[in-house]
Amino acid sequence: MPLSPSAQKIQDLLHSLGYGYTVIEHAESTRTAQEAAERAGCELGQIVKSLIFKGKESGKPVIVLTSGANRVDEKRITEYAGEPVGKADADFVRAVTGFAIGGVPPLGHLQKIETYMDEDFLQYETVWAAAGTPNAIFELKTADLQKMTGARIVKVKP
Repeated sequence: MPLSPSAQKIQDLLHSLGYGYTVIEHAESTRTAQEAAERAGCELGQIVKSLIFKGKESGKPVIVLTSGANRVDEKRITEYAGEPVGKADADFVRAVTGFAIGGVPPLGHLQKIETYMDEDFLQYETVWAAAGTPNAIFELKTADLQKMTGARIVKVKP
């Protein structure tokens, strides 16, 4: 089965960056962290949730790559970002990433986004991230997630 255009875009980007990871598109949803973990056959904590926040003063996008098992403490992100942040709406997410909520990958966005990565991923050798659609995911080494996104590794949960 050929990948959908959004998933193929991520597959092509991974290959162009020199990574041999394979995007898997499922018939069933991987929109939620729980669904993604079930499809991948991994722990909930190994799922990368790509959450987009918006600076309340500057309007800048901020992405938090957080473990599927964790909730993000917005106060912590406010400290890291240097201004109050709030969850971005669907239109903002699509405008800055090029992807819909539920399928936002950790890389390949339309614009450069300040990126923070959950320190809890460091306990896993590999993690699973969305690949452009609410049905597509790919497995990657945790170290590569940090390398390919340039993320700052931080504590995100309360």
